[in-house]
Amino acid sequence: MSEPQADFEPKIVAFLCKWCSSAGSDLAGVSRIQYPANATPITIPCTGAVSPMYILSAFNKGADGVLVSGCHIGDCHYIEGNYLARRKMHLTMELLKFIGLEPNRFRMSWVSAAEGAKFAQVVTEFVDDVRKLGPQDKLRKVVSQ
Repeated sequence: MSEPQADFEPKIVAFLCKWCSSAGSDLAGVSRIQYPANATPITIPCTGAVSPMYILSAFNKGADGVLVSGCHIGDCHYIEGNYLARRKMHLTMELLKFIGLEPNRFRMSWVSAAEGAKFAQVVTEFVDDVRKLGPQDKLRKVVSQ
């Protein structure tokens, strides 16, 4: 684990389902719910479309944490996309552990379009957890060797 730095602000890449979590982030914004601006949102059609390579690439390009957030189980616009995502993200977590990356740098959450406050809470908690870990540089070292 890295030494925490007083002025460290983590860079978070957030893959957000177009139908739920992205709309939840919009609701948090229009409701003026405060949460850290550390997360760069990337809207995707469905969390089932997130490849583990997207996550590895985000870490390789300097992300300190990656969040994947989508519809609640059973509420997927594409019927089973979030079931597929859950299986892929579990395997991705195992891969990240295998290469030595702290598991707390990756998170998956379920946030509906009506849950702006929950979206803000998820981002706030994740940013706080990643801030405690300090900057991520392990994956960049592994890939550059």
